[in-house]
Amino acid sequence: MDINQAKQAVREEVWSRLEHAAVVPPGVRGHIPDFIGAQEAAAHLASLTQWQTSEVIKCNPDRAQLPVRTLALTENKLVYMAIPKIADVRPFYVLNPASLTAPIIEAATSTGASVHAPKTAIDDMQPVDMVICGSVAVNRKGVRIGKGAGYSDIEVALLFEANLIGPATTFVTTVHSLQVVADELPAAPHDFAVDFIITPEGIIECSPDRRITGIDWPSLSKDKIEAIPPLKHLITTKTDS
Repeated sequence: MDINQAKQAVREEVWSRLEHAAVVPPGVRGHIPDFIGAQEAAAHLASLTQWQTSEVIKCNPDRAQLPVRTLALTENKLVYMAIPKIADVRPFYVLNPASLTAPIIEAATSTGASVHAPKTAIDDMQPVDMVICGSVAVNRKGVRIGKGAGYSDIEVALLFEANLIGPATTFVTTVHSLQVVADELPAAPHDFAVDFIITPEGIIECSPDRRITGIDWPSLSKDKIEAIPPLKHLITTKTDS
């Protein structure tokens, strides 16, 4: 079994576990689970000192993390949220509570952001204090598995390349407790780990043994690079320099 097959086996097991416990809506497979207790997890996240001192948040657009995005905007934090499939040279929506023209609960959704939030190029972004990500599975070492598309890892790597994320940036995932596994999880060089796991029951502090430091170009196919404008732009910039 190769690493992709191993990851998919973990996803299938966790999705089955969540469906059996009836803590997710129907149709969870293939997605970041929108779990019962997401609001409580966001409340626990708010108790972290790292959250309280963070002013700029990068958060995924999935519904499971909507309470986190809403909370961040309510607390006047600047939120960057990736556009679908990073398919624009300006790959992030800017959710700035000082300039939003729609209610926070609407603007913080993926569809609401596409209507009410401007896009920004990476060169125009501020350094990120905290990265919030969704996960399908995560273990107590902070190794996580996403839904399989790989966009979250690329988003983070692009921000590393731009020096907008570094050793001081805190990485967090909010999940249902059934998504926290005891097993070792397969990880590729381009996979990032998290510092904290937040569940509806509380906070698990991890000790990730590695950080990614930029784009893992060998892991990206030519078609993948062609489909993601910021990657094409980065290659062009490196070539010109």
